[in-house]
Amino acid sequence: MTMPKDSIFLDNVRLYAFHGVAEQERRVGGWFSVSLRVHYNFERAMETDSVDDTISYADLFEIVKREMSLPSKLLEHVAGRIVRTVSTRFPGVERVWVKVVKENPPMGACCDGAGVEVEITN
Repeated sequence: MTMPKDSIFLDNVRLYAFHGVAEQERRVGGWFSVSLRVHYNFERAMETDSVDDTISYADLFEIVKREMSLPSKLLEHVAGRIVRTVSTRFPGVERVWVKVVKENPPMGACCDGAGVEVEITN
């Protein structure tokens, strides 16, 4: 089996959202960054120059924005919703990878962020 080489991605999309185990985090919110990579054969789009023959990264952004707007306790839950929605909405997708990072997490350590990565293969 060969892995797909074509991919469409969003890199470090920064959004304010309301995720966290503590109620305070879900009430006050914080900054998150999301990166998404969707493996999809867009060979036809390379020939036709038509957005109808590919997946628009604007559509991917709307999925990320919508799922990030739904408060959750766990980033695992948010990431799972993102990969499932992308896979369901675009049946030709071969693989989806997402990384969700909470910037400045409240854990008593100085770090750029903490988060999760999820990858599914269809």
